[in-house]
Amino acid sequence: MTEAVHDVVGVGLGPFNLGLAAMVDDLEEDVDAVFLERDAEFRWHEGMLLEGTTLEVPFLADLVTLADPTNPHSYLNYLRETGRIYEFYFYETFQIPRREYDDYLRWAAERLESCRFSREVTAVRWNDDEHYVVTAEHPETGERFEYRGENLALGIGSRPRVPDHLRGHPESDVFHTARYRHNRHRALEADSITVVGSGQSAAEVFQDLLERQPEGGYRLDWLTRSDGFFPMEYSKLGLQHFTPEYARYVYELPQEVKDELVPNQDLLYKGVDPGTSAEIYDLLYRRSIGDREPDVGLFAMTEVRNIEPVGDAYALDCHQWQAGESFVHESDVVILGTGYERPIPDFLEPLEDRIEWDDRGRFGVTEDRRLEIDATGDVFLQNAELHTHGVGVPDLGLGCYRNAKFVNRLVSREAYPEDDDTVYQDFSVEQFVEHAPGASRRRGSELTLTQDD
Repeated sequence: MTEAVHDVVGVGLGPFNLGLAAMVDDLEEDVDAVFLERDAEFRWHEGMLLEGTTLEVPFLADLVTLADPTNPHSYLNYLRETGRIYEFYFYETFQIPRREYDDYLRWAAERLESCRFSREVTAVRWNDDEHYVVTAEHPETGERFEYRGENLALGIGSRPRVPDHLRGHPESDVFHTARYRHNRHRALEADSITVVGSGQSAAEVFQDLLERQPEGGYRLDWLTRSDGFFPMEYSKLGLQHFTPEYARYVYELPQEVKDELVPNQDLLYKGVDPGTSAEIYDLLYRRSIGDREPDVGLFAMTEVRNIEPVGDAYALDCHQWQAGESFVHESDVVILGTGYERPIPDFLEPLEDRIEWDDRGRFGVTEDRRLEIDATGDVFLQNAELHTHGVGVPDLGLGCYRNAKFVNRLVSREAYPEDDDTVYQDFSVEQFVEHAPGASRRRGSELTLTQDD
């Protein structure tokens, strides 16, 4: 089936492209948009929707509020229309339950007529008639669809990353945290469980298993190759790295500097939420009252180099890299908090020769987060520009800012404000010199004063 040429075709429906769909839906201009998703319904990290877990950003980081608080697709309007706004008023917290955030996203997706589900994109090509042709098929029936768009919005998200040396085992026994809620019943039947990794997902899985341990009676261990079980940076000044200003500063840095910078900022976007860390410690403390020893182990600086089956269990080849010592650890179930990856999707292969790539095979990206491509139609990138714009790229709080730029470009006017003075901190020398009366630029050995002598 072939449709008319849309203003924009979105591929993938996570929070970012869903936010774009919500923002174009509320414009006075008639923007013809369609968004394609391979799943049969909206899903957001289903395997980690655990009781008691909360969103790591305030509820204001919804689909639309930071760009337009009056938008009908806001979280507060969701509460109004579902009859929960007074309950939320007395809830008195900015961090909302993760399960409710998922319910909010589903509510929004059901309201937006531009969303199409059970549409798995298989190819995207540029047509000489100056538009993109997107081929999709129904994952179950195989029915084929063709969509045409003057512009694209790529929001395919990330996928669970399992290193090659940890693959090849039954998914019921060795699995990623992304599947935890689906596989939890198997873990609770085991005699021993090991969680690998020290990010927020691993911590939440460990906490959930720790709370259930008295009933399950299993041994529980937590291993990580990181230096320790450190908290994520969540101070107010530290959070200013998740701003438009910081993204612009990073974009202007040489690429080799950026490639060194981002890996060394782990605790800005990885690590454990301080509240989760405190709850785990408090639970361990209570379990140790009366000279008891919790049947739990936490061991950092330890890399799991391999996993091999041993009878009904698994032997983990472990190496404590700081001391340079190795050991073997056995466990019935292994849960891998080994992060996520964003591979280049296969459906872009027809565009490969048109795309600008860097020397590492990554997308060339413009300052306003469009793909550098030899085509007159734009390709808007949703969470695919970490290497060019820095740690704030995956942050839900910057979704509205990025989408505001996309929408404004689509309609050729400032339909939404593009905020440019959001923090008290300066990141570039130019910014600081401009704001600080006593600061001057120095170029080589020459001092250039910015005020009268």
